[in-house]
Amino acid sequence: MATRKPEDIRSIAIVAHGSAGKTSLVEAMLFDSGVITRMGRVDDKNTVSDFDPEEQKRSISINSSLCSFEYKGRTIHALDTPGFADFVGEQRSSMRVTDSSIFVINGNSGVEVQTLKLWEFSSDFNSAAMFYVSRLDKENADFAKSVADIQASMSKNALPMFIPIGAESSFKGLVSVLDGKSYVYKGDGSKDFSEGGIPEGMEDEVASAREALVEKIVEADDDLMMRYLDGEELIISDIADAMRKAVASRLLFPIIPGASVPNIGVFQVLDAIADYMPSPLDMAPRRANKGEEEIEVAPGVDSPFTALCFKVMVDPYVGKLSFVRVFSGRLTSDQILYTVNRNEEERISSFRFLRGKDGTDGKEVVSGDIVSIPKLDSVVVGDTLGVKGQSAQFPPIKFPKPVYSLAVSPKSRADEDKLGNAIRKVLDEDKTLDFFKHPETNDSVLSGMGDTHLDIALSRIKDRYKVDLETGTPKVPYRETIKKTAKAQGKYKKQTGGRGQYGDVHFELSPREKGSGVTFEDKVVGGVVPKNFIPAAEKGLREAAAKGVLAGYPAVDFNCAIFDGSYHDVDSSEMAFKIAASMAFKKAFVEAAPILMEPIMNVAVTVPEDCVGDVMGDFNSRRGRIMGIDPDGKMQIVKAQCPQAETFRYAIILRSMTSGRGSFTMEFSHYEEVPPENAKKIIEAAERERKEEED
Repeated sequence: MATRKPEDIRSIAIVAHGSAGKTSLVEAMLFDSGVITRMGRVDDKNTVSDFDPEEQKRSISINSSLCSFEYKGRTIHALDTPGFADFVGEQRSSMRVTDSSIFVINGNSGVEVQTLKLWEFSSDFNSAAMFYVSRLDKENADFAKSVADIQASMSKNALPMFIPIGAESSFKGLVSVLDGKSYVYKGDGSKDFSEGGIPEGMEDEVASAREALVEKIVEADDDLMMRYLDGEELIISDIADAMRKAVASRLLFPIIPGASVPNIGVFQVLDAIADYMPSPLDMAPRRANKGEEEIEVAPGVDSPFTALCFKVMVDPYVGKLSFVRVFSGRLTSDQILYTVNRNEEERISSFRFLRGKDGTDGKEVVSGDIVSIPKLDSVVVGDTLGVKGQSAQFPPIKFPKPVYSLAVSPKSRADEDKLGNAIRKVLDEDKTLDFFKHPETNDSVLSGMGDTHLDIALSRIKDRYKVDLETGTPKVPYRETIKKTAKAQGKYKKQTGGRGQYGDVHFELSPREKGSGVTFEDKVVGGVVPKNFIPAAEKGLREAAAKGVLAGYPAVDFNCAIFDGSYHDVDSSEMAFKIAASMAFKKAFVEAAPILMEPIMNVAVTVPEDCVGDVMGDFNSRRGRIMGIDPDGKMQIVKAQCPQAETFRYAIILRSMTSGRGSFTMEFSHYEEVPPENAKKIIEAAERERKEEED
């Protein structure tokens, strides 16, 4: 990349619902800007931005791919983001670091579910946006309907900047509503088009669109508004600056029609990016924290260097690549990079200006740049980067919590040895994944945003790190407890010649409140059990309780009192009293009305109003309880409590039930008794498993 100025830099996230045409748009932009000489196709698995083997295998975007290129004197950093909800982390982190977004709307489908969620991100980050209505050459594509859908569901400030010429198979170009120029394309994927005036019969449509657009633009400039109200005819040169202000301040969201594969309208998208999308200098300062104080980081090369790492990728040839957005200042590759929140220094070999998997090396970055930096060993996603002496930190990127889990186990000893390193590297790349060892079930649990997300993560672990894993549904951490008081004796006596073993205890078990744990009480009088054997008896009790009685789950929330027993001067030992205590506990537990307890989860499901009934009915079928319904803008939040055993596939079921329009969060609430018919099945399954292990 040549020497750049912040005012000439544009950073844009290309976002949409899955299969709307984001990757095809990026491919056409690269072709029209002269970066590539031939356009690839998603179906042919040869596009610049979908280079990951998993992306090519599935024909969907999985990662945010950076494509940096020059157009009309501007440096454009475009991030082609995934469209499916499973990869929301990639979407959110990309939109966090760009100054604007292009929302790709499928002209056939209109505004879809994930697009609405991405629009919320755009509002959260207060970034500029424009709309590209794609695939207008396809059957049933409808530009006017798409515009109405955008205005109704996203913003009334979204207005056409161009009007399409023709529709469906006859779509061949577009007309600028500002100056009346028409652009008619060959539609064969080439760059060829001809310019002309407004086609016959479109004059009224263009005039109406121009009036609406100009009225919105002049709101950004008081002087221009007065001239407009005085009846002065405004031309593009008069309103260009005001239009940039209107776009940067979210007063206006331009809409451009097009079709990427036949390459119709893509030049107009590039022109709009270069002329009207904001540079970093047009954006408000970013907020950061300096100790307890909140400060503003002003863009520009004269400010101290600050940047944010928003993505990490492991390249099979280069190694670790850290993707960073520069928010202020400049940095050269001979300077030392400082990770502010870790207080660590990193040496820079070069800055990589990427175009998919390929790129060029640079020696300097400036405010507004998005680049990758190889081999920053200590840097992770969310780290604030600067130079020594800086203390300002950007708020961390907020990623959603995982909602779908699988239990995983290595297929071989070799896989087990390599698992830790593979998991660590995969988690470094994807912050919406989680991995932990459950302390009660001993399951190794991999969690993510959905079944496709975990399927891809497992494929990467296998293909990249050569670790093969078996998967299954995670075990539920059931617990066992009692409902009444019971007493029992445990006597262990063994004589095989020589010194024997003898231990004898009497236990009384009594229930305690939920969550109060296990307590042990010494009520022995008269020394019938010597004091030195009491700790052994308690240890035997706790070890036995940890393994449970009914189905092998930990026994909790009871008090055990040792109140009697006996001993032998020679044969008694700590081991004998541990075994006797285990025997007494099991006998008393069975007599104390034992029950199974299951974890209950708090679930909050956000869905459109027309899905509320289906969600409530589904919870009822899962032994759930509806706790309330709260409005949330155009959505409703259904709050419920549901047994964890009924929630493992809920992410998949909710997506199917709501056509992808629902989302949910879930957290542990408390334990409750398992209904007897369910408990019977759980106990029987545990018994079968125990016998299989013994065999």
